Amino acid sequence: MKAAVLHGREDVRIEEVELPPLEPGELLLRTRIALTCGTDVKVWKRGYHARMLQPPALFGHELAGVVEELGPERRDSGPDPFRVGDRVVAGNSAPCGVCGFCRQDRESLCDDLLFWNGAYAEFARIPARIVERNLLRLEPETSFRDAALTEPLACVVRGIEASRVEKGRTVVVIGAGPIGLMLVALARLRGARVVAVGRNPGRLQRALELGAAETIDASRVLDLGERLAVSGSAGTRPDVVIEAAGLAETAQAAIRAVGKGGLVNLFAGCPAEARVELDVPRLHYEEQTITSTFHHTPASFRTAMRLISEGRVRSRDFVTAEAPLDELPDVLRRLAQGGDGLKTAILPWGAE
Repeated sequence: MKAAVLHGREDVRIEEVELPPLEPGELLLRTRIALTCGTDVKVWKRGYHARMLQPPALFGHELAGVVEELGPERRDSGPDPFRVGDRVVAGNSAPCGVCGFCRQDRESLCDDLLFWNGAYAEFARIPARIVERNLLRLEPETSFRDAALTEPLACVVRGIEASRVEKGRTVVVIGAGPIGLMLVALARLRGARVVAVGRNPGRLQRALELGAAETIDASRVLDLGERLAVSGSAGTRPDVVIEAAGLAETAQAAIRAVGKGGLVNLFAGCPAEARVELDVPRLHYEEQTITSTFHHTPASFRTAMRLISEGRVRSRDFVTAEAPLDELPDVLRRLAQGGDGLKTAILPWGAE
């Protein structure tokens, strides 16, 4: 098959790759659409991901497609087995289900969390554990393009749930990339008043279209923490601040800005050397919460799929371009340079 292979720093090549026979319980998907992700851009720039892949490796993790082939011991297994021709979406990981964290319903911290990559390819070989735990059929009316959003949206679902986002609360989202904009959209679905913070005028405009009550151009603010401190209703401090930019300085601003009884979610991954300072007396006497959410779980994956199948989250709000598989290296370079564009749909077989 034709597939994207990550060889190192800023080195992705489209190659002919041998597809080994399926192992018991695995499935082969014909990839109908794969979506670019900010994490993929970071991995492309860095050349590896410590937890998810080491080069040379197949690349990409957001996809939807059609079951092409069933591995051994897959036929007629379970009460409702997958069949050739099923339209499905696959997660990029699956927990073990037996470790201490899994038994506590904290599967994103699973001691044996299995990651999978290989979405940027004509076919995708899905591991048996993901087939069992994180492979879902699509509703007839759900497009592949919408369904491919399930994985990133599942991460956002967990972030919103952990941040106690509720009707009437003021929620600040720092970062206006695809994930930040999904956080805006889901916070609005819960009835919150949302303030979006970013540096790109086009993306801030998209935040308004998704329901943000206000936007803040961080490039025009000398002290972001001070500015955010008056971003709540009637100039009060916000109830929730979600940091989705992955920078120590914006994490620090989030902690400075949140109000009494408020919550800060350091949602985005920061560089390994990132550090922030805490005003411990204020943290204590104002009963503030600082938390973080990593990745998704089978439950949040299913919630995300439901939101998409109900039409409450739409790909047209987040997917702004498309390209054939051969153009992926150029797409990654363009995304790394920034701009108004959000996600790009990679089409290994042409139009959906």
